[in-house]
Amino acid sequence: MKTKEFDTKFDEAAEDIIDDLDITTARRVNQEAKRINVDFPAWVVESLDREAARIGVTSQSIINGLAS
Repeated sequence: MKTKEFDTKFDEAAEDIIDDLDITTARRVNQEAKRINVDFPAWVVESLDREAARIGVTSQSIINGLAS
């Protein structure tokens, strides 16, 4: 398919273009995980622990949710 044909198909949104894409190597840019260390005041950690217990998850899962 020529670029102009693809652009027209995309712009008109008359058809689904997913079959025209090679998504086997697709990736989202700037989404690589990066490990960091963070120091929280004790009151923040206690608050995270209480919230985690309230909703039945780990504190770590709440912290991970904040980062995403």
